Formats: sequence, structure tokens, C-alpha cells
Amino acid sequence: MNMPRVVARETLDHLAEDDPDALRARRDLQRVHLAMGTRGIVVRALSGLKMRRDARPLRLLELGAGDGSLMLGAAQQLKAQCPAVEITLLDRQNLVTPATIAAYARAGWSATVQVVDVLDWALDSSSPPERGGAPQWDAIVATLFIHHFEGAQLAALLAAIEKRGNFFFACEPRRARLALAGSHLIGAIGANAVTREDAVLSVHAGFRDTEISALWPGQPGLWTVKENSAGLFSHCFSAERSPLGQALAS
Repeated sequence: MNMPRVVARETLDHLAEDDPDALRARRDLQRVHLAMGTRGIVVRALSGLKMRRDARPLRLLELGAGDGSLMLGAAQQLKAQCPAVEITLLDRQNLVTPATIAAYARAGWSATVQVVDVLDWALDSSSPPERGGAPQWDAIVATLFIHHFEGAQLAALLAAIEKRGNFFFACEPRRARLALAGSHLIGAIGANAVTREDAVLSVHAGFRDTEISALWPGQPGLWTVKENSAGLFSHCFSAERSPLGQALAS
């Protein structure tokens, strides 16, 4: 099945954060993550990461974090393995509640909200990072997020991620026949009209094969790159800076 990648603006992207349809769609998204097994995919990706062993907390950034609930579930599962994490939840809307921040604290994670458009963040990331030029983040995570971008915007975002982090993991929609069929049936889990429309657009904007790897700006030999399908509907990409790459970035 030939499915060229087509990126279209999704309805939720231009609704006000307090719009009733947006509120319902964000609740739908939690069910979508459950159906796709996104949390488990993210937990496995972070579990395989060589976590720091020094006294400094692990610095983690989530791009397009939304209400922060997905990574909260991951924090609750990873708290024994990763008891000291400083996570920044980045989104262009302020959707994270004080109750969610408190729940992160109970899991041993310190959560901070950063309200900024990710493309502005990417532009800021073109300046030299802090700490003498070393990457700012130990790990950067994005879930169902980078498929919103293409062309120069996607290139700028990946370049900023490569410069700012030692590890990047993305879990995106898989552009495939089964995922497309599933997107048309998402009403079965109670999704509203916004989510039903956006789910189909997301699959058409999703990834397959090694499309993200082909766009990754990291120099071969300095990064270990993996790209694969996950579950029934997801497509994953990870890039980890090698020890040599970390030494050169410091």
C-alpha cells in the first residue's frame, strides 16, 4: 500500500485550551495512548538507557507534553529504577495541573512546566548550550508529536534535539494500512469528532521504514540510531550519543 506522507494541521492544534471539544479530545488522547500501549513503549525505551550513576539527577525533557499524564505514568513505573529525575514538561499550552506536579513528586521526580512553542525552543537551541557547551538534557522524549512537522521545521527541530540531548526517543503513528484502519475505528473507544478526525490525519502524517533516521542530523559513529515498528500502530525512533560523541560534546 503506497501511502505518501501528508502533514495536515489537526483540529486540536488550533482549539483554545479551555474549549469543551479540546478538553474532551485530550481525555480521548489518554485512551488512545492506552490502546497504543504508548506508556509501556516509553518505559521500555527509558529502561534500556544507560542511566547516570553520579549524584546529579537525570535531566529529562518531554516535548509536546500536553497535560503531563503520559510521562507521569512512566515515572510511577520507573521510580525504583530512576528515583531522581528532573523532568521538564514543554508545551505551547499550560495544561499541567498542580495535582499532576504533586503526583510526580510522590514518584520522586521533580517536574517543571515550560510553556513555549517547540519551534521557538528549537530556535533558542541554536545558541550554545549551557555547561560549557555540553548537551543540556540526558534524555529527550516525544510521543505522538514530531509527526506534526515536515520539511524545514522538522529539520530544525531534530537539529535542536541532536544538539541539546544525549538521548532522543520518539513514539509516533505508523503510516500503514492497519494503523489507518484503526484510526477510522477510534470512535469505538468513545472518541469525539475532533479525535476521530485527527487520528486519521495523524496516521497519514506518521512514519515508516527509516524515514526519521534519514533526517537525523547526528554524525554517524557518534550516535547509535534505531528505528522500528512497535505494537500494532506505533513507529519508534531512538538516537543515543556514543561515549565518543559525549566526550566531543563536553
